[in-house]
Amino acid sequence: MLTLVATPIGNLEDVSARALRVLREADVLACEDTRRTRALLSRHAIPAPRALVSYREQNERRMAERLVREAAAGRRVAVCSDGGYPGISDPGYRVIALAIERGVPFEVAPGASAVPVALLLSGLPPASYTFKGYPPRKPGPRRRFFEAERESPHTLICFESPYRTGKTLDAALEALGDRRAAVCIELTKRFERIARGTLSALAAEFAGQRIRGEVTLVIEGSR
Repeated sequence: MLTLVATPIGNLEDVSARALRVLREADVLACEDTRRTRALLSRHAIPAPRALVSYREQNERRMAERLVREAAAGRRVAVCSDGGYPGISDPGYRVIALAIERGVPFEVAPGASAVPVALLLSGLPPASYTFKGYPPRKPGPRRRFFEAERESPHTLICFESPYRTGKTLDAALEALGDRRAAVCIELTKRFERIARGTLSALAAEFAGQRIRGEVTLVIEGSR
């Protein structure tokens, strides 16, 4: 069996009993960063399996072949990323697609995700939302990324690098107008911070600011 395991996005207590069992029983554990996964295993007193392998963007295609082959041979294979769900803005999609193509069964052990946490903490309407991963790095594509959502009534959620947050807020303001938004930083961690306000106010607040930690942006939909 191949299992995609959702792991904590910050607080190491945010992991399900099922996920811990899967990690404990795995013959092969593929992870985005072996150091971070070892920290999670250590926190819950789980010995690392003999086959603890790196599964990241740079080797995803090659490792997907190996993991599906191992699962097809009857080994218990678990896949996790640094935090949240494998395949959601993290490596994991290729192993899912290949497992379906080869007829190898797989399952998902649910758990933490920055998307619903940020949505609820933002205070913006949660009934329907659109998640778009990371905006493009270049200014033109980044502006068009937001322009595509100009008429959408759904709350918009995306991830962003702490080094580009100010510029991304500027791009969102230019494309969408001055809507309500929230900048969610270091979710579930000790120094969690939520900044709520209009896009113009937030763009001014974060202009040139050095942010420490992971960032999730939540923006109000069209009214």
